Amino acid sequence: MKITIDAMGGDNAPEAVVKGAMKAVNNFPDLSITLVGNKQQIAKYLIEHERISIIHTDVMITGDDEPVRAVRRKKDASMVIAAQEVAEGRSDACISAGNTGALMAAGLFVVGRIKGIERPALAPTLPTIDGNGVLLLDVGANADAKPKHLLQNAYMGAVYSKKVRGIQNPRIGLLNIGTESHKGNELTKQAYELFEKANFHFVGNVEARDLLEGVCDVAVTDGFTGNMILKTVEGTAMSIVKMLKEILMSSFKTKMAALVIKNDLAELKNKMDYSEYGGALLFGLQAPVVKAHGSSDEQAIFSAIRQARDMVNGEVPQKITEAIEDK
Repeated sequence: MKITIDAMGGDNAPEAVVKGAMKAVNNFPDLSITLVGNKQQIAKYLIEHERISIIHTDVMITGDDEPVRAVRRKKDASMVIAAQEVAEGRSDACISAGNTGALMAAGLFVVGRIKGIERPALAPTLPTIDGNGVLLLDVGANADAKPKHLLQNAYMGAVYSKKVRGIQNPRIGLLNIGTESHKGNELTKQAYELFEKANFHFVGNVEARDLLEGVCDVAVTDGFTGNMILKTVEGTAMSIVKMLKEILMSSFKTKMAALVIKNDLAELKNKMDYSEYGGALLFGLQAPVVKAHGSSDEQAIFSAIRQARDMVNGEVPQKITEAIEDK
């Protein structure tokens, strides 16, 4: 199996990308990785390995670039080349921690959509109290959606949860302002009717406050709402960690208490750590495309690679195609 990575994408590139890639090939004997980016910069961190290769390019897409224009004009950018490797069959999946909009554009224009999927969806796994995580989609690929798009999202989430996360009968929840079937706007009301008739395990409407309690395995919503929830969860987690740190460092007494519960705090941090869950998946494309967090460190890149590998092994794009054809 070969995975191609945009080595220049992200705040900590290329160091974090290279180190994450080396960790991945050392953990997965079946895996080969191609790094796309500036060869001289990559070489600073790369210990030569027979299953890691480099495609050199000096061009990259930045966070300031307009996504669609950048993908169309910068054909030799590291992100675009990574997507091209997948499109032309030399790689099974691609990963980038760079410009989210540009990666979505590269996925659409270079990798291509699955037949029957009108709009791809961006889907991260959020940490839950029980440690199992909840897949949330869409979180920004499409700000506006129709009921049929939410239905497609539900099928894609169900396939991924079964084939990769190993959940035999994943619980699908429709994100809403109340659990009653008559609640919500026209989008959620119409989507609810479609979900009731679908051949997946629909558990009804779910509220945002219950997501991290593990009320469902897959939470479906439109991209605007999903992005707001994702940013709120991320911001809240960072604020809690910051406040907790300030309290524990405020006096000699609390510093002593922090030493006593050090291991427990580390366990809590790991539960809240997005890097353990990998990146956000771009569902609905003909091959796996993973958007790693912009601030990804070595561990987060490794997790994103593991996630992409699991998608390839689980034949997720193929299974999504079958699910859409059968619905």
